[in-house]
Amino acid sequence: MTAQSLAHPAIPLSQLSPPAGNALQLTLATLAFAVCFAVFGSLSAMMPQVRKTLHLTEQQQWLAIAFPVLLGSIGRIPLGILTDRFGGRGVFAATMGLSIVSIVLLGYAATFPLLLACGFLVGIGLASFSVGVGFVSPWYPPEKQGMALGAYGVGNIGQAAAAFGSPVIAAVLGYRWGFWVWGVVAAIVLTAFLVLARDAPRQGPAKNWADFIRPLARSQSWVLSLYYFLTFGGFVAMGLSLPIFLTEVFGLTKVDAGFRTAGFIVLATILRPLGGWLADRAGGRPILAFVFPAIALFAMFMACPLISTFTIGALGMAAAIGLGNGAVFKLVPQHFPKTVGSVTGLVGAAGGLGGFFPPLVLGAIHKSTGSYTLGFILLSAFAILCLIVLAFNAGRDNALALK
Repeated sequence: MTAQSLAHPAIPLSQLSPPAGNALQLTLATLAFAVCFAVFGSLSAMMPQVRKTLHLTEQQQWLAIAFPVLLGSIGRIPLGILTDRFGGRGVFAATMGLSIVSIVLLGYAATFPLLLACGFLVGIGLASFSVGVGFVSPWYPPEKQGMALGAYGVGNIGQAAAAFGSPVIAAVLGYRWGFWVWGVVAAIVLTAFLVLARDAPRQGPAKNWADFIRPLARSQSWVLSLYYFLTFGGFVAMGLSLPIFLTEVFGLTKVDAGFRTAGFIVLATILRPLGGWLADRAGGRPILAFVFPAIALFAMFMACPLISTFTIGALGMAAAIGLGNGAVFKLVPQHFPKTVGSVTGLVGAAGGLGGFFPPLVLGAIHKSTGSYTLGFILLSAFAILCLIVLAFNAGRDNALALK
């Protein structure tokens, strides 16, 4: 939207054509999401050192890793609705501010109950995702939203920065700075965001609360939630769990495990925009029809207790879920163009919960069987279930794509 078009108050905003895009606002949202995700990812990155410092048991370790995902999942629903109602600029700024407070407190957590409480608050960084989708989507026309939202998803790189950077920074500056450094970075990005960020002009009259909540009852919103439970849930679960797999199962050092985890996150992240771009051209469903069986296959590779097969499986898994995440969020604005933030809250919450349960299940499986193999077999089976749902839902997606 140009300054010239806004200079004519006689033309209602509801009659203006949708913006063709805004690279600055997309960049600001991506940076904001990245620092929020770094705040969220710092706890799992530091967990080998946290467990040693606080003398945690194996079950306490897995619970502490999973706990931030609770707020990160549930919080996506109200944040998405608030973004649709009030705009993303203010909601995103408040979310970054809460992320800064939570990461400072986490550095002071000296007992397991305090670790859980502060870890829960850190989950606000994960919840920020739905704010950015609702903020970015109105700036782009439907034919470019797959690419734009895929590019926004590159903010997942924040978790890679935390996975690699936190152990290194803690070794140089001390334990607490493994957390606090992301608070400093977030404060810098928050300042830039407050100065430069703007909400897209609203198209049409303002809606009431019921308009934002009503789409959550549609079956298609729950189908998309199932897909994202697998793709983004897999991304979160692997990002949280890989440092433990690599140090405990394969005996790697904390720094080496952090580097490999960062590689997994980076690969999944850079392929997310590609998934959105491909979905813009071929549709989201054909991409997911490739992604789901690929996840099933690579999960079986990861089930093998050899570093070679595990590495192949992890890299393939990263590529598949990255493409899948981009494809799912092509379908969200396609099915729900007027309530993107609200539905993103629900779908994003499902994705977050997909990252909450696997660490707990893996911890229980490892305690019972002494290995994680069964967990990866269950992941493979769930991917096949998603493929079956996709096949039964094909008619609805195809009909929508022809509109």
